[in-house]
Amino acid sequence: MTSSDVLQVAESAVGDPEMLRILQEMLDNDEKITARAVARKHSEIGHASSITRSSARSELLARFQEQQAQYRAWRARSPKRSKDQLASQLAQKDVRIAELERQVEVLRLSHIAMIRAVGELGGMSKLLKLYEGYSIARRELVELGVLPAGQIAPFPVGKRPPNSFTGHEAADGAES
Repeated sequence: MTSSDVLQVAESAVGDPEMLRILQEMLDNDEKITARAVARKHSEIGHASSITRSSARSELLARFQEQQAQYRAWRARSPKRSKDQLASQLAQKDVRIAELERQVEVLRLSHIAMIRAVGELGGMSKLLKLYEGYSIARRELVELGVLPAGQIAPFPVGKRPPNSFTGHEAADGAES
């Protein structure tokens, strides 16, 4: 969860912008986030229990504590580097994530187009047979709405459609 996600959740969950500001400052300064520490810095909250008894406040506190634990674990795994180097590395990773998300979206859209083209050409029964062994992939394709939900019926064998040029039914052996 990114800090912007935490802030969005926090703004909707708690009507206390001061608490939100305190938690963000503590996270930015790498101060240990506890209910008691937040209560000491807050102008209206006098006791830690005022935070822990409120479900919205305690959830917000838990989210920031979780994010702080993630930051600290990440920092412990990384070699000793300056903040500028870490920020640069993090920015590069963010760019790479955005690039990969864009590629996934392009692949997803191209696969949807391919599946629809196969379906329009009458090959859906073959495509569905291909996905029989891959139930997880097939379920995800159904959830995406790219596979048809109804039954696939083959064309009737006995009667052929009329000839597009003459409007008459085609003979069994050859079309006129």
